[in-house]
Amino acid sequence: MDRIDAMRAFVAVVTEGSFSKAAITMQLSPQLVSKYVAKLEEELHTRLLNRTTRKVSLTEAGSQYFTHAQQVLLSIDEMASQLGGLQQHPKGVLRISAPVSFALKHMAKLITDFQDRYPSVTVDLQLSDRKVDIVEEGFDIALRIGQLQSSSLIAKQIAPIRVVLCASPEYLKAHGTPKQLEDLESHRYLHYSYMNVETKGQIYKYLKTKQFKERSVFHSNNGDVLVEAAIAGGGLILQPTFIASEALSTGKLVVVLPEYEPSPLGLYAVYAHRKLLPHKVRCFIDFMTDYYGIPPYWDENIAHAPND
Repeated sequence: MDRIDAMRAFVAVVTEGSFSKAAITMQLSPQLVSKYVAKLEEELHTRLLNRTTRKVSLTEAGSQYFTHAQQVLLSIDEMASQLGGLQQHPKGVLRISAPVSFALKHMAKLITDFQDRYPSVTVDLQLSDRKVDIVEEGFDIALRIGQLQSSSLIAKQIAPIRVVLCASPEYLKAHGTPKQLEDLESHRYLHYSYMNVETKGQIYKYLKTKQFKERSVFHSNNGDVLVEAAIAGGGLILQPTFIASEALSTGKLVVVLPEYEPSPLGLYAVYAHRKLLPHKVRCFIDFMTDYYGIPPYWDENIAHAPND
């Protein structure tokens, strides 16, 4: 038996003065209303109502229970109303984890535009390139880039992410332009520490080889630093275009071995549950889905890979 439904039936009987009138109010049969009240009395081990053929009246215990039941039901209804308002008009704090470089370059305007549409939502954006535990750390959404592994989390793809091998014209003039993968062994490589070398693609496979790893003269966990180092002539980098697009479109960097460009990765919004998803989370995911475009705006001034 649902204790709340039984409590509602009891309160309705007292308020309406009979089981039949309470049944009409609750849109239930009189038999079910009577069953609810009887089960409630059974669970409480006390009689709540005196029943006669003409009317019902409260016992002393019933009178006390009626007062408390009204308060409990009022509190439940108020809570449901407030939560319903959250579903209709999203509000509250939305906690988001996002990769550092992507957030710095492409999320400030996104958040501003989102809050223009939903001004009652406060956004707490935390930047980290590590893989956060969204449940343990209390995040509503985590943005992740890569080829996601299967998990219990729900992932919605937001945009494709191109990754290109590139270097500055000055570096290539001084050290030569690689024509095939084997040529990379003689070049300086600026390595991103968090790069998943298990990602599919010949470039990734080649970067795992001992010879090329030993040529990784500069390691960093931040792609922006590596892009700036490459612009300065430091060596080759393998980086997503959302970081390198400006340098590529202005000629500060040049794509190397474009025929080996790997398949795009994905930008994903990851969250814990599909059912009963808070409205603020659903609104943000829906807002992001078409925000960057396909292809994303940062790729508009960059030539596509030859196999695109």
